[in-house]
Amino acid sequence: MATSEQEFHSAYDELESRTKRISNIGNATMVLYWDQQTKMPDGGTPARAKQLSSLQSIQHELLTEDRTGELLTELESQELNDEQAAVVREVRRQYERAVNVPNELVTEITETSSEAQPAWQEAKAEDEFETFESYLDRLRELQIERAEHIDPDKDPYEVMFEDGEPYLPLNTVERIFDELRDGLVPLIEEIQENGADIAADAFSGTFDTNTQEAVARDALDVLGYDWNRGRLDTAPHPFMSGTQFDARVTTRYNEDDPIDSLTATIHEFGHATYQLGLRDDAYGTPLGESRSSGIHESQSRFWENHVGRTKAFWELFLPTFKERFPQADDVTVDEAYEAVNQVFTDNTIRVEADELTYHMHIILRSEIEQEFVAGELNVGEIPARWNELMDEYLGIVPETDSEGCLQDIHWSSRFGGFQNYTVGSVFAAQLWATIEAEIDDPMDLIRDGNFDPIREWLTENIHEHGCRYTTDELIEEATGEPLTAEYFLDYVREKYSDIYDLD
Repeated sequence: MATSEQEFHSAYDELESRTKRISNIGNATMVLYWDQQTKMPDGGTPARAKQLSSLQSIQHELLTEDRTGELLTELESQELNDEQAAVVREVRRQYERAVNVPNELVTEITETSSEAQPAWQEAKAEDEFETFESYLDRLRELQIERAEHIDPDKDPYEVMFEDGEPYLPLNTVERIFDELRDGLVPLIEEIQENGADIAADAFSGTFDTNTQEAVARDALDVLGYDWNRGRLDTAPHPFMSGTQFDARVTTRYNEDDPIDSLTATIHEFGHATYQLGLRDDAYGTPLGESRSSGIHESQSRFWENHVGRTKAFWELFLPTFKERFPQADDVTVDEAYEAVNQVFTDNTIRVEADELTYHMHIILRSEIEQEFVAGELNVGEIPARWNELMDEYLGIVPETDSEGCLQDIHWSSRFGGFQNYTVGSVFAAQLWATIEAEIDDPMDLIRDGNFDPIREWLTENIHEHGCRYTTDELIEEATGEPLTAEYFLDYVREKYSDIYDLD
């Protein structure tokens, strides 16, 4: 072997080894975060904040050490195969975004975020925005400072957005938002004014939460969740945490609404399926990590909406639901389908929203956080601004801040991520259209409970690539064209015109 080739392998192997150490620290951090949200006693916050900040600090130090930069420089002139080039590209991006951020700032952001989460929970429970206000204002200051270290010439909010979606320009997302406003608002208004009556109360009544957990487990069994690499727990705000070896899902239960916990569970299953579909042999490297927040959300929205809200799924699952809840014995498949797809014109809660009004919730949040980060909105003005936009976009005003600006956990840790829920929904519809073209009768597969072909297609076209492709490249690889809102708008127009008997 020539000396230059030996040097190349030495440099690449060292970079890969360093990357795996950094990744493992991040994965350990995720487990601590999962524990904080699900199992940790209330008094554990001070210690947990220190634990998380220490791990984040070590991870930051490893990433930004001079040796990382030296290895990246050495590899610039080397001939790399496609996978090696992808690893180097992703590590270089992480390094360049982190190297100018002081370690003490990373520590302070982590500690403040860890302390902010229980403050948010208390504020929401007590309906007292003031309890969370000072944390939110401080996090804004810290995140702006971080963004200015990363790129002082770029708008701080755009830098924050790129944390979760590095290769999809913010202006592309804003263009899609404009298309959705133009397409969704008239459809929602038409449903409100001319929509037929549907079986909105098919699942009315009281549903024991312990039995709801059994239903959630039934759904995970039906969908094919790998219990050897996962578990189900409860959390104030449902989430998934993990790797390809351990992808844990959480949900929450409302005794007045069994569909809320069921759809949340299926949503988080979609996230877990993505993690579990990543390559085992690439664990700890970018090739074994998910591409972006938007792509991740496409998987959860795919399973929640294009599987869990279909008539075919309810033909499959309604008998199981009735076994658990005999009080629903008279509910028909058509009634169940209508109930899980009803448009909630009076709903203030994002995670309980339907496929149409959901995106107005996202647009509202994105506008408020952009105004807040830009300094156009003071922290104390957020509740009033929230209610103003809720009235403008959805025609309703929350009765409390708990149902308004305190309902989401996200601002206790970051800004610039809400757009990815809509990106995910739009891409999920594009994926479904591609699957319909490439797999025979996918609805029949759902009706029969045969989810393997669908999951295998998603694994082959999305999951197993990890971060080999950039976001835009991955979308085109999977569907043959760039991200577009066309498929989502066609899908919802057809679906909801049928449900509400629109002309």
